[in-house]
Amino acid sequence: MTVTVGDVLPGATLLVLGDNGPEAVSLGAKMKGRKVVIFAVPGAYTGVCTTAHVPSFIRTKDKFAAKGVDEIICISVNDPFVMKAWGDATGANAAGISMLADAESAFTTAIGMDFSAPPAGLINRSARYAMLVEDGVVKILHREESPGTCEISAGEGLLAAM
Repeated sequence: MTVTVGDVLPGATLLVLGDNGPEAVSLGAKMKGRKVVIFAVPGAYTGVCTTAHVPSFIRTKDKFAAKGVDEIICISVNDPFVMKAWGDATGANAAGISMLADAESAFTTAIGMDFSAPPAGLINRSARYAMLVEDGVVKILHREESPGTCEISAGEGLLAAM
């Protein structure tokens, strides 16, 4: 079942690369009593994800903050080492975007956003989407029809719906 507006997101454990290696991050704790933006990409270092999706949230971060968003979280079905390096390479880490790894695709699968594209080498990855979540409840959800498109799920697309 795919997550929809009004649903409560499951409290997943994601990973981030800390000073001493991979660290567990409770998505439930990050959402509790807060307004967060979660966006997901099919893969770190892939074309549209790197050239369009992440930059759109770097550009719009201050506008989200002005609308009361406490945190912007990027999720990808990758390992935390890749997410840290990609966050550094794109400037997302410096911009304050939380780059979280859903290494086993557990969260992505639980919310019905998983897909595979074997010809591109993408197996059990995440669809491209962006959502506004308030205290764990999905308020706005923009899922792209194609993983190679970044329009409604871009920072500007989500901001326009707020």
